[in-house]
Amino acid sequence: MDWMEIMKARHSVRRFTEAPLREDAVAAIRAELDACNRGSGLNMQLILEEPEAFQAEKPHYGSFEGCKNYLALVGPKGRDEAVGYYGERVVLAAQAAGVNSCWVALTYKKGKAKIHVPTGEVCYMVIALGYGKSQGSARKTKTAEQVGDLSPNAPNWYRRGLEAVLLAPTAMNQQRFRFALEGDRVRAKPGWGFYTKVDLGIAKLHFELGSGRSADLWV
Repeated sequence: MDWMEIMKARHSVRRFTEAPLREDAVAAIRAELDACNRGSGLNMQLILEEPEAFQAEKPHYGSFEGCKNYLALVGPKGRDEAVGYYGERVVLAAQAAGVNSCWVALTYKKGKAKIHVPTGEVCYMVIALGYGKSQGSARKTKTAEQVGDLSPNAPNWYRRGLEAVLLAPTAMNQQRFRFALEGDRVRAKPGWGFYTKVDLGIAKLHFELGSGRSADLWV
């Protein structure tokens, strides 16, 4: 699977058609979701054909239209980075299956969402899923030099990792993180602000996929 092409093709989509998710797409999403939950200890949940959280019967709710499917990012407190990392794994699996998405922190009805949150866990945010009325569009990003230390002799795998990081969705498109090469490994730090640890988790997954390195590369 060409992860760079999938990351480049994936854009935030907020307006969806009425078409239900295909069975093969649901199966692909569930397979990745189950694998992520087992590997992470999270309790992420796929909710289908549920119109109330995004008020899908209304022409517009916030900036959303027609959203009836979403992924609830539920898990123990203090797992922000893992939520970003594993949530984005499901997002990319959805994109590979032809399903559009959008990370959502605030613009949905939390009290209406059909999410089970056990005692001691929290719902960090949700991810809207569906077939977009468009495929979305690329957004303005920082440069590789703005998100990572990039010397002229930096190895190609590190450069590819930073290229993938620039494709990572972040809260308010702020890209508040920093990557630094330390020998043959990488140190990644979040910036200050809301959801920056979630954003870092998303960015670290992108770096791994773009660089072709495994999770043991992190300092």
